[in-house]
Amino acid sequence: MMNTSYTEIQNNFTTWLTTLGFGKVSVDRYPAMVGEFLTWLNMQDVIHITKLNQKHIEKYVKYLQTRPNKRYGGALSVSHLNQHFIAIDKLMEFLHQMGVENASTPTNYRIKTDKQARINNIQPFTQQEIKMLQAGIGNTYPNLSFKKRESRHEQLKLIFALHYGCGLRKNEGYQLKVKDIDFDKKTIFIKQGKNYKDRIVPMSENIYNALQQYIYNFRNLQKLPHERLFTVSLDTLGRSLKHLHKQCSNKETKAKKITFHILRHSIATHLLQNGMGIENIALFLGHSNLDTTQIYTHIISR
Repeated sequence: MMNTSYTEIQNNFTTWLTTLGFGKVSVDRYPAMVGEFLTWLNMQDVIHITKLNQKHIEKYVKYLQTRPNKRYGGALSVSHLNQHFIAIDKLMEFLHQMGVENASTPTNYRIKTDKQARINNIQPFTQQEIKMLQAGIGNTYPNLSFKKRESRHEQLKLIFALHYGCGLRKNEGYQLKVKDIDFDKKTIFIKQGKNYKDRIVPMSENIYNALQQYIYNFRNLQKLPHERLFTVSLDTLGRSLKHLHKQCSNKETKAKKITFHILRHSIATHLLQNGMGIENIALFLGHSNLDTTQIYTHIISR
């Protein structure tokens, strides 16, 4: 648990990120990671930020690399670790700008990813497996009342429409608002995706119809305290995906992990298999570096 001064630092850090124009994902993520760091400092009896030094940061970096993943078990992924390191670097920048003269300098420490290992870890679903999963949506939650069951089914259909059909990242889909969808132009506006880049994603006829069905026959009938397209929490959506996966009877499909990002990986490989050029796939996915998109050429050739 953080002391009062650390809580104030975390709050001011959040305001600083917002003022600098960081995207919503970063404004949510970095302060949470900084909060974990400050809580750890408290436990090390470093109760004031002026007592923080480089050795504490080095010790925390080592701690993170042995800390288990609290949600999924196992170790933290390289990507997640690097996000923590970025958050700490941003905190150091903030402290210097706030006049903490003895604050440590950003380490710029990052763990290099093993490209081949990353490729091997990506197990996208085949086009047939995607169809089987979608067909299985109606079989989920058989013990719930019709109204509750229908709600869960609509959420699952929307997950596939956005994260598979439109290739959206997890937070891009979750933060999407109804006003970001242009039914006249059949496009979806993604505001400040990864690397703070806006982009416009086209909708196929099937996605167009799925979104119309969801918004006008389901979402608009509810009174909600927010403008997001999805009506429930991100954790609830993640659990519904796992529930769908669990009821699948196909062994090959069940052997693969199902996440929002695996659905995104799946559409990328399917587009490539169907003849779309790598440059167009990069634009569709919002990749700023073509090398990132090139991994899909290795995935379909293995």
